[in-house]
Amino acid sequence: MYSTAQPNSESISSGEAAILEAAEVLFAEKGFDAVSIRAIAGKADVCKANVFHHFGSKEGLYLAVLRSAVTESKQILEELEGASGNQQERLRQFAGRHLRSILGHPHVSRLILREALEGGSERGKELAEKIVGDNFSQLVDLCRAGQKSGELRPELDPALVATLMVAANVFFFEAASVMRHIPEIKFYDDPQAYSAGVMDILLNGMANKKGER
Repeated sequence: MYSTAQPNSESISSGEAAILEAAEVLFAEKGFDAVSIRAIAGKADVCKANVFHHFGSKEGLYLAVLRSAVTESKQILEELEGASGNQQERLRQFAGRHLRSILGHPHVSRLILREALEGGSERGKELAEKIVGDNFSQLVDLCRAGQKSGELRPELDPALVATLMVAANVFFFEAASVMRHIPEIKFYDDPQAYSAGVMDILLNGMANKKGER
């Protein structure tokens, strides 16, 4: 499905940006099949020909929207590669900034989740290979660097650590409206406190250390 054209130019024109923004909202709300090029063009206030000129097809536009959805996470990871501080601090920073990013861009976050949940096996394969796989690999490398530096236990599966970090953020995004009505949950309106708490548990564990009971 994701094999068709990308935008014709590396620089994003105002018309192209408007199309991407409109498509992002409509695809997130209704899914790929239920959205027409006509509807996207109307919301972006451009003609259908402009959509085809920039993206080649509906599938090409969808791919461009999905790729734009993970751009900020890629930027965060690239910045952290050269950031000061130890590897644990880099992981904490990624967790907090990633959560802030998905909460700040609800349409694209829902779009990625829709693909993951409803796309099926073949679409899931393409999503992994062409959209989210590179970012996840970079996060795994960040975890591996923590193992090499001696800050993380060497026997841990770095891919599992990365999965837990992302999963915790996705759960907060999906369940915040429910959590606010559960009396025991105090962090529902403080995502950064939630992220800090999750990372404290991941990095330091739940069990008391010997001699601390």
